[in-house]
Amino acid sequence: MKKDFYLTRYALIIKRLENSPATYSQLKEYLLNSFEFQDAGIKSYSIRTLQRDIREISNLFNLSIHNKKKGDNRYYIESRPIMEVDEYNQKLLESFQVSNALNVHPNFSNFIFFETRKSTGAENFYDLFFAIRNKRVITFEYYNYKNKLMTARKVHPLALKESKDRWYLIASDTNDKVLKSFGLDRIHYLDVNKTKFKEKYKYNFREHFKNAFGVMNLAEQNPERIVLKCSKHQGEYIKSFPLHQSQKEIKENPNETFFEFFLHPTYDFMQEILSYGKEVTVLEPKSLVDDIQAHLQESLNAYLNCT
Repeated sequence: MKKDFYLTRYALIIKRLENSPATYSQLKEYLLNSFEFQDAGIKSYSIRTLQRDIREISNLFNLSIHNKKKGDNRYYIESRPIMEVDEYNQKLLESFQVSNALNVHPNFSNFIFFETRKSTGAENFYDLFFAIRNKRVITFEYYNYKNKLMTARKVHPLALKESKDRWYLIASDTNDKVLKSFGLDRIHYLDVNKTKFKEKYKYNFREHFKNAFGVMNLAEQNPERIVLKCSKHQGEYIKSFPLHQSQKEIKENPNETFFEFFLHPTYDFMQEILSYGKEVTVLEPKSLVDDIQAHLQESLNAYLNCT
């Protein structure tokens, strides 16, 4: 069996067992009939390989798979990880499935098309992760889009946050002791110092970002109830890909769908709503309605000035 195929096997086993328990024979049939196995030319899957895969799945994904039910020889997932680990697992599985498709077919450029984009700064990801875990002071040069200047920064790194396919470093700036976010794509000349910082920060970032949209909510703010009215067509897209974990559908009629959110009405969220144009309207709170109206009026004025 191909040595570089193990991650794909793990993803397929988890996918099958998340659907329902299965015997070794059922798992073997499922795997061998999968397009992944067919494309790789794999025609066998032994019980020893399954047992080894189960051990590795437990180590890698924190998923416990057993087949010790009384009178039942089916394998099943005994335990589910906590939410944050489950999110990590989903990311890993998605990455494995995509990377395997690309590895099996080197000529994928004729079939798969990625968005053209510049570097996201992921080359610094592990160094930052190491610095956070070991409480190392870091220094770097940071590019500011507003003033188009590079500035020297010295920070205490605390967390990494993903938002809209970008990664951000959350850190305390040693200059003013303020919590800030730094886009990894704008960090240059990163240096992880040997010096450790001694400050004991008490931020609970999972709670901190629970009611945030993006990474803009680094100050203490109170989340608000936000109500959106969407066209029926756009509402279906928002149902299938929620804007935020607090999203709830509260009403529906033949032409419109209404959603409720509980979050901070940040600039990031306003930009997201504006991207839907006339398909989405904010009904509450009034402060957000006023902000969007003012923004739309400024945009209209800018176009009127072009004539």
